[in-house]
Amino acid sequence: MKLNHSITGTDDGLPVLMVHGLFGQGRNLGALARRLAERRRVVTVDMRNHGDSFHDADHSYPALAGDLAQVIGDLGGRADLVGHSMGGKASMVLALSQPGLVRKLAVMDIAPVAYGHSQTALIDAMEGLDLSSIDRRSAADAALARQVVDPGVRAFLLQSLDLKSDPKAWRLNLAALRDQMDRLVGWPEGLPHAAFDGSVLEIAGERSDYVTDAGQAALRTYFPQARVMRVKGAGHWLHADAPEAVAQILISYLGDG
Repeated sequence: MKLNHSITGTDDGLPVLMVHGLFGQGRNLGALARRLAERRRVVTVDMRNHGDSFHDADHSYPALAGDLAQVIGDLGGRADLVGHSMGGKASMVLALSQPGLVRKLAVMDIAPVAYGHSQTALIDAMEGLDLSSIDRRSAADAALARQVVDPGVRAFLLQSLDLKSDPKAWRLNLAALRDQMDRLVGWPEGLPHAAFDGSVLEIAGERSDYVTDAGQAALRTYFPQARVMRVKGAGHWLHADAPEAVAQILISYLGDG
C-alpha cells in the first residue's frame, strides 16, 4: 500500500518530501509547500492512519519510515526531507535506516528522544464526539470545546473530520494511534545505522519545549552535522505561527536541489 500524496512545482532536481505530524495531513503543510514549490518539486504525503492514506495497525517509526522510503523510490530514489513532529521522527528514522535515500534533512520541533507526554486525551475527545448529531463544523467545534480548550488545537483536529462521508467519520485511525501511542512518543532502539553524516537542520520554536538541551545532545549523537535554529515567537506548530520565517529558512537551507 502506498501513501496518498500530491506533487507541485518544477520537475527539475531532487524532490522535497514534506511529512506532517500526529493528527495532521499533508495539506497542513500546504502553504509551506507552495512557497518551496516556487523553486523545487515538492511532494506532500498523508502518513498512514492519517488523511486519505491507508489504515494499518502498525504505526511504529520503522513502518512510517518504510512508507517514506517507498515514496522516495517512486520519485527516483533520493530526496530532501522536511518533517514536523511525528513526521520529523519518521524522517530521522529513515535517514538512520536508509541514508542513501536522504540528501538533506530538515526537522521541525522534535528530537530523537522519548517524550513523557501522551496525546491520548485528544483521542478521547475525538472519539467522544457523537458525530451522528453533528452536521456543521461549528457544531463539532462547540462540542469538542468541552474537552479541548485551545481553539487552535480544535481547528487543527477538525481538519481531519469528514462530515460529508456516510457515516461521518474522522480520517484518522484513532484506535491504532491510541494503541501505538507509546511508540509515537517514544524513539526506536536498534536502528540499522548509529549515525547519519549528511546535512541536518533542526528548526525549533522559541516558545516550544520539545527540543531541550538533552534533545539537542541526542540530535548531535545521531546527526553529527546537525545545526539548530530557533524561530522567534513560534511554538510547536512553528510553520503555522511563523510561516514566512520558516519558509525562508527552508528555502535557504534546501537550495535549488
